[in-house]
Amino acid sequence: MYRPPAFREDRLEVLHAAMLAHPLATLVTGGAEGLMANLVPFTLHPDGAAGVLRAHMARANEQVAQLRTGVPALVIFQGPQAYVSPSWYETKHAHGKVVPTWNYVVVQARGTPTVIEDRDWLRTEIEALTAIHEQDQREPWSVDDAPAAFIAGQLKGIVGIELPIARIEGKWKVSQNQPAANRIGVEQGLRQAGRIDMADQVAARGTGR
Repeated sequence: MYRPPAFREDRLEVLHAAMLAHPLATLVTGGAEGLMANLVPFTLHPDGAAGVLRAHMARANEQVAQLRTGVPALVIFQGPQAYVSPSWYETKHAHGKVVPTWNYVVVQARGTPTVIEDRDWLRTEIEALTAIHEQDQREPWSVDDAPAAFIAGQLKGIVGIELPIARIEGKWKVSQNQPAANRIGVEQGLRQAGRIDMADQVAARGTGR
């Protein structure tokens, strides 16, 4: 990934936080059939040096056959993103030498995934994924709420994926390369446009966090 120094992020705790906040990632693999990509919700586990990603996919998904061959995979976690208008830059009024751009947060994780068939592993992963995303519901749903036979049938239709992270890198392109007056203008413009998540990123990186 192209990462100019101003946008580079290598702190593992920051990368992990972004992955946890945006768990629906793009799983990319390549093989004899060419490139394949699917959106998959992942859970992140603090195993090994950089963590382990776990997920599940439909057994009928063509990418499963590619994963079974032991091909390396790229997992892309997309965080906040927003268009940046040059009209928000203070320097537009000073000299006009400004152009539009796009701000974004992205984390890329690489490793060699394993396909897992074990039903107990699959149920544990489904329960973990469900618990994470149901915790804010007024009446959280759990796997045990569904009939056991129904869940057993559902588990037959999926396979697990486990990917120890061998390499991880992040890019926070959030106007750090702009002078302070422009960053303030971008933050204000984003807030007025309702892009609060990106405005918060611009504000945070402007203070060196």
